Amino acid sequence: MDRSAVLSPFVLAELFSDPKLEPQDAADLRRLPLLAITEGFWERAGRLRAELFQKNYRPKLVDTMIAQICIDHDVRLLTRDRDFRIFARHGGLTLLR
Repeated sequence: MDRSAVLSPFVLAELFSDPKLEPQDAADLRRLPLLAITEGFWERAGRLRAELFQKNYRPKLVDTMIAQICIDHDVRLLTRDRDFRIFARHGGLTLLR
């Protein structure tokens, strides 16, 4: 089992949005490999969000982008945010529990 850690560029942006981010933490984050945005990503993310809208969910755009990039790369998402459960139930996202 591969136990490597990779980072979504959207999560990285959220983490760097913290004005209290310590310099050492920032340096550690920069060392993690980033998942690449692949061709067709934006359309797939939009379609995923539209599908969830049709099921009466209201996913945040950034959550949709995080879920879609994980789906594209077939990586499990480690999160405590319960909002991602809808992507696991209806979008093919795998959560690391």
